[in-house]
Amino acid sequence: MRMVLIGTTALAMLALGACKEKDKALETGTPVAGGAHAVATLRTAAGVDVGRVTASEVAGGLRFTIDAKGMPPGTHGAHVHTTGLCEGPDFASAGGHWNPTGMKHGSMNPQGPHEGDLPNLIIGTDGRGTLGITIPGATMAGLLDTDGSAMMVHAAADDLMTDPSGNSGARIACGVFGAS
Repeated sequence: MRMVLIGTTALAMLALGACKEKDKALETGTPVAGGAHAVATLRTAAGVDVGRVTASEVAGGLRFTIDAKGMPPGTHGAHVHTTGLCEGPDFASAGGHWNPTGMKHGSMNPQGPHEGDLPNLIIGTDGRGTLGITIPGATMAGLLDTDGSAMMVHAAADDLMTDPSGNSGARIACGVFGAS
């Protein structure tokens, strides 16, 4: 009798585990098999390569991953901008933040955030930094629309609240997203 009970309990646990795995596949941020990717090479106004950004389709949104190198140490605002154009010296050609839903800037703003508002990018004393974030509701079609989009790194920290850009200062690195 005890062996039957143990066997039944084990089968029930396996079934629950399978249900949890199935539910997990539906969670926002879970990788999508065969999902699209877009890549942007970050460059300074002088054309120096300072990193790479990948946008990947995941369940319920897009996952952005930044791998920066050779950048000034400190905390920097990081945003997706509306236009896929990075003309120096100030990268104004990239337009404002990607904001298809018409929200205010910042994750700490009760009327925000913009879809392109990412957390601050922390660069260590070695000039390197990484950031990974999933933006729920974002789509590859929106990111790669007719005028494209760009990834921007700013000189200062984003206060995550002040509209339109979080007082994050000058644009110091920019990269245009392209399908990969």
